Amino acid sequence: MDNQILELLNQKIEEQVKSHSEALVEGQSKDYAHYRELCGKINGLQTAQREIAELHQRLKADDELYDN
Repeated sequence: MDNQILELLNQKIEEQVKSHSEALVEGQSKDYAHYRELCGKINGLQTAQREIAELHQRLKADDELYDN
């Protein structure tokens, strides 16, 4: 898989995390349920980022293995 694809995906996710985080900081959540929803979205997006990073490392290791 092309590293650029993973980087682009991670960048898009980071933009969403930033947007949700800014909404929290600025007090844009209309109630506690909305606050929890934003926190859940941020948590899910950060989980996706960790999975992408892990996939990137595995692909990198595989490339190094086959390059030798």
